[in-house]
Amino acid sequence: MPAENSSPADGAPQPVEIRLKSIEKILEIDFDDGRKFSYPAEFLRAESPSAENKGHGPGQETLVGGRRHVGILSIEPVGNYAIGINFDDLHNTGIYSWRYLYEIGSRQDELWQAYLEKLDAARMSRDP
Repeated sequence: MPAENSSPADGAPQPVEIRLKSIEKILEIDFDDGRKFSYPAEFLRAESPSAENKGHGPGQETLVGGRRHVGILSIEPVGNYAIGINFDDLHNTGIYSWRYLYEIGSRQDELWQAYLEKLDAARMSRDP
């Protein structure tokens, strides 16, 4: 799906192409600076910017486990600055801005490792 290419005032990288690979459970985004990210659905679900995951302030984050097999049903544009993701576990409240997607894509290995460590410390599993 071609992305609308509008340049925000803050100069954040913009997507030039977005591909949902439903069978592989992956969202791919190519940005206008040449960087490309491949986001597994489970990673996007774990890093959802929704209040359900992030809370309403520091220290209110909720750890979400049991999402190893989560898939993406659809993505929807939110203005020219973000997408909403509809997951097959019925989670759909996070708004993923281009800036946020670029940031978590750039830090994916670090964020994923931290997520796995938090699950382990909480004695939670990626499996349902």
